[in-house]
This record gives sequence, C-alpha cells and structure tokens, in this order.
Amino acid sequence: MKLKSLALSATLVAAGLSAIVATPAFAQAKEQFFPLLVYRTGPYAPNGTPWANGKQDYIKLINARDGGINGVKIAFEECETGYATDKGVECYERLKGKTNTLFDPQSTGITFALTDKAPGDKIPLITLGYGLSASQDGNVFKWNFPLMGSYWTGADVLIQHLGKKEGGLDKLKGKKIALVYHDSPFGKEPIPLLQERSKMHGFDLQLIPVTAPGVEQKAAWLQVRQSRPDFVLLWGWGVMNSTALKEAQATGYPRDKMYGVWWAGAEPDVKDVGEGAKGYNALNLNTSGQSPKVIQDILKFVHGKGQGTGPKDEVGSVLYTRGLIIQMLGVEAVRRAQERFGKGKVMTSEQVRWGLENLALDQKKLDALGFAGVMRPLSTSCQDHMGSSWVRVHTWDGAKWSFSSDWYQADEQILKPMVKAAADKYAADKKLTRREASDCGS
Repeated sequence: MKLKSLALSATLVAAGLSAIVATPAFAQAKEQFFPLLVYRTGPYAPNGTPWANGKQDYIKLINARDGGINGVKIAFEECETGYATDKGVECYERLKGKTNTLFDPQSTGITFALTDKAPGDKIPLITLGYGLSASQDGNVFKWNFPLMGSYWTGADVLIQHLGKKEGGLDKLKGKKIALVYHDSPFGKEPIPLLQERSKMHGFDLQLIPVTAPGVEQKAAWLQVRQSRPDFVLLWGWGVMNSTALKEAQATGYPRDKMYGVWWAGAEPDVKDVGEGAKGYNALNLNTSGQSPKVIQDILKFVHGKGQGTGPKDEVGSVLYTRGLIIQMLGVEAVRRAQERFGKGKVMTSEQVRWGLENLALDQKKLDALGFAGVMRPLSTSCQDHMGSSWVRVHTWDGAKWSFSSDWYQADEQILKPMVKAAADKYAADKKLTRREASDCGS
C-alpha cells in the first residue's frame, strides 16, 4: 500500500512538473518543430525525466544563445508516453502532422512500432544507443538512425571487456555468463550477438528474463544464486536496475562481477543502493559532470535566467547529458541540411533525414559546439546510420561513477554480417528492395 501511495505521489508530482515545463509550442511557418516524446510518469520516470530535461534545455540554449539554427527558432511540444508502446504511437500520430524534423521515440518498443510507419510519413527516427540493431544498415532502413551504438555494439563491447579482464577472449571458454534482461524488445535485442559470441568463444550463455517493470526479481536472482555465473550482464531500465543491485546484494552476488548496458549505468540506478552497489560496472557512451562548455552555457543561458527544465543539480548527470547529445545531433542534422537546401530556412523532415545521413562531427566541430570530451566524433553515411560505436566502462565506487576502461569499439567483422543478414531478412519480410546508389544523394 505504501509503495502504491509513493508511486502515485511520484506520478502526480511528475505530471505537475510536466505541465509546468512542457507548455505546448506549435510550429509556425518560420519555426523548426521538434516533437518530444517523454515519460515523466510511471516506473521509468526517474530515468526518463533527466533525459527529457536535457533535450528540452538544449533547445532553450540554442534559442537563447544562438537565436535558433542560423536564425530559425526551434519550437517543441512534449507528449507523455509512460514508456508504453501504444501511447507512444498515439503521440506520434498526434504530432507527426506538426513536425518538420524527426522523432526520438525514447523506447525500443515504440521504435519497433514506428519503424514501419516512418517511411510512409517520411519522418526520420533517431534512436541513440537503442532501437533496432539491424537499422545501422541505411540501405534498408532509410529512416532509422541508431546513432552512437546499438544493443549489438554494446553487447559486443561487454564481451571484449570481459575477455580482456580474463587475459584473452580464449579464457572465456567454459565460463558462465548470465544475461538478466528486461523481458521486452529492449532486453531481447542483445541476445543474437551474445549467442554469436558464445559460439565463437565457448562460454555458456544463460538467459534470465525479468517481467517489466522489474520490481519483482526474486525468481531471477534465485536462478543466479543456483547457477553462480562468472559474470552477470544487466540489460535493465528504470526501477529494474536498482532492484537488481539490491537483489544481488541480498543474494551475495558480487557487484564487481555485474556489467550493465549504458541504460543501466546512471545516477538513478545506484544512488538509492549507495555502498551496496560498490564495484558495479556499466557501459557509458558519454561523460558526465558540469565542466564541459555546453553544460556551462546551459547553466548561464538557461538555468541562469530561470528557464531550466528541471533541478539545477541534475545538469550534467549521465542521462541529462545523453539527452543533450541527442538534441544536439537533431539540431546539427537541421544545420547540415541547411548547408545543402538553404541556410536560414526551415527544413522539411525529408531534408533533415538527409542531414542525419550526412553528419560529419569531427573533434574540431564537437569542440566548437562545446562538447569537447563529452563524446567521440561521429560521421554517418548512406550505408552507416550509426556513425560511431565507441564506448567505455565506468564503475560505481559507492558515491560516484569513474571510468575504468579505455574506449572500445565494436568488432565490425562480427557486426557487419549480422547487420546485413538481419536487414536482408527485414527487407524480404516487408517486401522492400535495397536503396540504389542514386538514392543516397536524396
């Protein structure tokens, strides 16, 4: 009863905040409109909220500091999905007529549902670090952009890292690796890659699903206790992550043998567990902290003027920064499109799609944008809609996250054949043909 009351209170508070910060702004003839799908309510709100706040603050920064994208102001409207696929589709249908940019579904399930719709509507989907792994193949998935990494690249890097810790990938032979995963499209997505690596290196892969949202995991951790795997990979989101860490502590499973995906390695996942999560590791696509110039600019031009979307002390946190990156990539896609179709003009979604496919963010450009040290350079093409697959491991010391590895890059020798095979299967199922070379310029 107490838990229900707390959840209801959190939901009401989040809903109130949403009403305050997400005043609808409708696209006009001279505005670039970004629909913002969010989940500020429900069991995933602690993770979804900072992500959403980062995106909104970056829009406010571009408008306040730069006067828009080459003079084109940005408008936005939030739509609450609660992380539910049906609500996400409803938001998409409601806002697709207004947008002249793109959608960031913020959910793998919603992405799966929209992937069939986007081509007909000619609206691109940004799925940074999530979504359909096969959509890296731009020759089949013209409208999907899994920028910076997919669940296959994440799973691949985790196996590389475990191999390195053991003294070589050959040392994984005979080891037990358990995947404790959110029983949804999100959680199931890394399985094909892990199965491929299991065949290659001879480790025993154990699959342990957790029913969403993940507040009840006793059966899963009973399996862990019985099989005593050498490593546990955690593919969780929201409340599932902190619950898993608490269950691992109760079960006596070493947290330093646990490795999470980049959606299971942020402040909300560990802060309530504290010392109990010490030693836990997770992937990370970006840095955190308030030292980067873009963060300082947001503190000055947005929060400094009382326009911040959420609490000031959240600015620069892991998921907030990831939200900034996502929105920055959307803005830069518009800017890139303007270079071809008209600087200072409002772009169409089709033109923004071209911009996403021709991103060229080298270190010099990232530095100029204030993202020095925040992320690695990214460059997309007609064939490659991911643009970068670099990732590091960071470790929780009981009070803060610190990087504990160098940058890894996913092994393209393994990924490319898998991506092509999966994309070909999707194309065959949907009766699609691969894009002609001439289409890459459109």
